[in-house]
Amino acid sequence: MRKVSFRSLASHKLRLVLTVFSVVLGTSFVAGAVIFTSTVSSAFNSIFDNVAKGVSVEVSATGQQSSGIPNSMVDDLEKNKQSLGIARVATGNTGSVTLADASGRAIQTGGAPSVGISYTAPDKAVGEQATVVQGRAPQRSGEIAVNSEAAEKGDLKVGSKTKLVVGAGLSKPMEVTVVGITDMPSSTGGYVGVLFDSASASTLFSDGKHVATVDLAARDGVSDTQLRDAVHAHLAKLLEQQGQQIDLDKVYDVRTGEQVREDQKESINQFLTIFRAILLAFAAIGLLVGTFIIYNTFSMIVAQRNRELALLRAIGASRKNVSRSVLLEALIVGILGGALGLALGIGIAAVMIAFTESQGVPSNGIEVGVGAIVSAVFVGVVVTLLSAWIPARRASRIPPVEAMRESTVEPGAGSLRVRTLIGAVIGVLGIVALVIGGLGEGTGPALIVGVGALLAIIAVVLAAPAISRPVVGAFGALFEKPFGTVGKLARTNAVRNPRRSAATAFALTLGLMLVVIIGTLGWSFKGTVDSAVDNGLRADFVVTGTNNMPLPLSVADYVTDAPDADKVVAQAYGAAEYDGKDVYLSSPYGGTIGDVASITMLEGTEQLPGDGLLVSDTSARDNGWKLGQDVTFVSTNGENVETRVTGIFAANEAIASMMVGWESYEKLVPDVMKRISGPVLVVAKSGANADQLRTQLEDATAEFLTAQVQDRSQFKNSISSQIDQMMITLYALLGLSLVIAVLGIINTLALSVVEREQEIGMLRAVGTSRAQVRRTIYLESTYIAVFGALLGTVLGLAIGIPLVRTLAHWGLEGVVIPWALIGGTLVGAAVVGVIAALWPAVTAARTRPLEAITAE
Repeated sequence: MRKVSFRSLASHKLRLVLTVFSVVLGTSFVAGAVIFTSTVSSAFNSIFDNVAKGVSVEVSATGQQSSGIPNSMVDDLEKNKQSLGIARVATGNTGSVTLADASGRAIQTGGAPSVGISYTAPDKAVGEQATVVQGRAPQRSGEIAVNSEAAEKGDLKVGSKTKLVVGAGLSKPMEVTVVGITDMPSSTGGYVGVLFDSASASTLFSDGKHVATVDLAARDGVSDTQLRDAVHAHLAKLLEQQGQQIDLDKVYDVRTGEQVREDQKESINQFLTIFRAILLAFAAIGLLVGTFIIYNTFSMIVAQRNRELALLRAIGASRKNVSRSVLLEALIVGILGGALGLALGIGIAAVMIAFTESQGVPSNGIEVGVGAIVSAVFVGVVVTLLSAWIPARRASRIPPVEAMRESTVEPGAGSLRVRTLIGAVIGVLGIVALVIGGLGEGTGPALIVGVGALLAIIAVVLAAPAISRPVVGAFGALFEKPFGTVGKLARTNAVRNPRRSAATAFALTLGLMLVVIIGTLGWSFKGTVDSAVDNGLRADFVVTGTNNMPLPLSVADYVTDAPDADKVVAQAYGAAEYDGKDVYLSSPYGGTIGDVASITMLEGTEQLPGDGLLVSDTSARDNGWKLGQDVTFVSTNGENVETRVTGIFAANEAIASMMVGWESYEKLVPDVMKRISGPVLVVAKSGANADQLRTQLEDATAEFLTAQVQDRSQFKNSISSQIDQMMITLYALLGLSLVIAVLGIINTLALSVVEREQEIGMLRAVGTSRAQVRRTIYLESTYIAVFGALLGTVLGLAIGIPLVRTLAHWGLEGVVIPWALIGGTLVGAAVVGVIAALWPAVTAARTRPLEAITAE
């Protein structure tokens, strides 16, 4: 039987290639995802191996919005060095910066960090520091040293004068001189590292009373772990002696240098795990689509080999022999597909790595590990064997008497009643779940929609064959008149085997279902953005940071100086803790939020006192707050800040859902961490010329390097373009399933042409022209493709609409159906049908009548 399997594959090379290719496309994305994430993870790990190198223990604040470590705590550690086992204490300050290049424009990092760091002389430093390779280290205010990669990119040299903006706090643009070029251990990609003298870094990145980090070197004979435990116990006791009711571990991190490096690695690996999960999800979609193609292929192979398999039974082969023969063919296909998928996956990973390198993400070359090899081959084999299992069982049930038949009727092509009935029951349950989920908001209803979506997909798989007959028949009837007998014959071919037609169409159904769901989500998000800007903002212009860069609050002060600006309000951003959970809040800066935004008060007033709290109705509901209620926030420094709910307004996506008065904001957020959240909103004076005001705003913000001025329309378009970019990325990934779907149609039609060789020969013999044969195959393919597209569209809308409704809890206003996308999808499906049929149609048209009629 092994010889039979090998000879069957060898004698049907084209069929083998088509089947293997469907496995290759799915497994290649699995391999590509594993290789890409492991390569990037390895590169980041090698970088983080240099973080805190030579540092025995590091003390830092837990919250990113914290002021840092008090100077008094640093002094205490210095004082108790001997008893704690400390050899040296070094402090550091850091913060985000934007550096201008030689032409005065911001150096683009491609997403990599752009940070300012305090320089410590080697004789006072703890651990490895940046090495000055040209010039000297900064010694006074206005002097900086830049890492060599950033200097080269910005065409900066020792002696270059440029500008710099600190990305947070109340700072103003600075004139600086490059006095040194450095080699930094962690420098990679688009990273920008700017060194300042200690005094300047303290002024720019701290309030002068705190430092960002404290690095400690252990004395001889004291291990890093011993020093960490001693320092932790000492600081906890210090807080207790000072009467501070603060849990040390909630406010400060006391870690060994090794722990710092591992935490850094873990944070990037968590992101990469999520990213890999997304890629693998799309690979799974491709594999699922490929499963139907492989199932279809092996079903048709079994049908075409009825006589052959029956003869094997007649000469003594058992049912197990026959089924094992088919599964052996599937195993060979799976191994070949997995191996080739691995090769293609390496290519996909190489392209992804090249792109991410151009965006500043580091890489040390492609790493193909054992995991990628095993995953590609294993997935390819398992998917193929599972897909071929049912056809193999059918093959084993072919009775020996079939050897005397001329026809190749596919086994199992009996009544569809039972599976259709089961599909209908599951479909009703799915509809009920989708309706119930769509009536609610939040996580619970969204999960119910997910269950309904799964049930709906299963129902379509089961009921699609029965649905295909009337739908394809009705669609075919439209073309019967213009195409006459050819159209009628194509319709007959498309409905003669509903199982096969449905399985072929489902590959397209699944891909287009996801396209419609993503399209509905994307268009609804854009609709929400448009509504928020049109109905929620009164501003004529907005000032934002390019590439999502933060802007210091001083930008709002500069904008206020524009002569034709009437009202200028920014939302200052901050973070705090409430009831053990992190919350994000803002505070109006420069005026009242009602001056620039449309706010509908439900209770209280929009006038915000210094200790007031203005919240949206959704935030009030989620936290159980009432008007007049006292609310206590905990700052990142562990201090309690009392506020009072003075107003509740209808949720508005254009403004923050939680705003505190400026007095409370200053207590919650250190000066160096104060920054703008969202745009600076500008209302023009009555009668002001829009173009003139734009020029004034551009002139006022020119020094801030990353500030951009937009009108309302441009602001909406900039947000919508970000959504479009995300959708295009998702569509590109979904393109994998569509490619496999097209391949499936080609595969099915090609095998169908072989299966109907005698039939096509008879048609040619009675006068059917080659053009008519081709046209028949084109129409048959189009019927199947459009049926799959219609089914995918209906299924996508059935899932997408209730899913959007559940997201109303998070601000999504309403459902926007992407009619243009749907229309283009249906037209595209018809085009896909024709394209997929080109090669099978040409093959069918070349069938020679006499050879086909006499063929066995």
